[in-house]
Amino acid sequence: MTDRTALRPPQPSRAYLEALDATTRRRAAAFVPLVSEHAGSPADARERVVARAATQEGDVVALAHAVFEHAEEAFEEVQSVAALAALLRAHGHEVEVGTHGLSTSLRASAGQSDGPTIAIVAEYDALPGIGHACGHHLIAAAATGAFLALAEEDLPGRVLLLGTPAEEGNSGKEILARAGFFDGVDAAIMVHPFGYDVVDQPFLGRRQLVVRYTGVAAHASAQPFMGRNALDAVTLNYQAVGLLRQYLPPSDRVHGVIREGGTRPSIVTETAVVEYYVRSAEASTLKDLSHRLEDIAHGIARATGTVAELEWDPVPYTLPLRTNGPLAARWAEHQAGRGRTALAGGVVPAELAASTDFGNVSVRIPSIHPMIAVSDPEVALHTREFAAVAATEAGDRAALDGAVGLALTALDWLYDPALRADVREDFEAAGGVVDVAGYFA
Repeated sequence: MTDRTALRPPQPSRAYLEALDATTRRRAAAFVPLVSEHAGSPADARERVVARAATQEGDVVALAHAVFEHAEEAFEEVQSVAALAALLRAHGHEVEVGTHGLSTSLRASAGQSDGPTIAIVAEYDALPGIGHACGHHLIAAAATGAFLALAEEDLPGRVLLLGTPAEEGNSGKEILARAGFFDGVDAAIMVHPFGYDVVDQPFLGRRQLVVRYTGVAAHASAQPFMGRNALDAVTLNYQAVGLLRQYLPPSDRVHGVIREGGTRPSIVTETAVVEYYVRSAEASTLKDLSHRLEDIAHGIARATGTVAELEWDPVPYTLPLRTNGPLAARWAEHQAGRGRTALAGGVVPAELAASTDFGNVSVRIPSIHPMIAVSDPEVALHTREFAAVAATEAGDRAALDGAVGLALTALDWLYDPALRADVREDFEAAGGVVDVAGYFA
């Protein structure tokens, strides 16, 4: 009888993760905390916002727990968005749910509509099977808490709370942006849970590529010479992409699955399909990598006598995240007031990089997407372990600290015209507005 314990795959070594953590610790030990050169908002306004946030901590934590329990996947966040809307309405705010083409989007507004406008962005979708393993319940709670702390102030401008569905693999923000959801917004901020406090962590641009090979079916024994095997084409494609990785920049990522590979061994496979996620740290290198994958797909079709059909981006692609320096410095100062040191970019190794549809917001308007520590560094996002720790007191504390940080950063931007000017200058120096929808046309 087979010993099934012998069939378990060996666990990968943690040596590389441990080395990355050691590198981060060395860099963090020498890190000089970021300091902003801007005055920001008046001290009395900051004190009122912090005090108001303290009185609402129970509501913020309860919201985080409710969204965590709902754990609804992309485009299905009905109970989650209802929980946000209910809390906002309980505090006397008007809320729009289901605008700009997505039924689970949310908008709320406070302040003067004829002044400068900053958006605080919420996410609340979960992952299939593992729930809130990316901590979006904490993002929702922090954003809502920040809005509530600001909304009763006599603001010299406008603050929006924007609830954005379907971040996980579906680019909800890009769908909304193309429908005008972010029109009239001058800056946008949000916070994301992580294993470190860091204000400028790289997020890669991401595209999806589906390659469908069509060959000729034949009897695999009697007349294999009359067939053209689409599975051979997919297999060669998968191998060729694997060989390509040796020659890619360190920040590039390509990972794929074979979605269809045939029906029976006795039939030469007529149709086979492979799907890839394609990622890169720069929009320009993402474009170059896309061209290389197209060349591979078409070359293999010629080699195998098959036809390749390429479908790019069945959901909208995301571009790399652009962090605004002056806004990041204000966030770092306010996190220091909460006992956190927000590390600058380059301290946490760039290898620990994923993707976000907020990247598409950040190349349209000045933005920040800081990360806030919830777990130990070795606990990865998108794991059951991260979901578990994000539901503990550590998660609650991150939501509360994040709410205060977002509220005070928005308050600074609204009050300080010099800060707003430098935020815009930094944005333009980084490339200004990108035509996201047409970038790969």
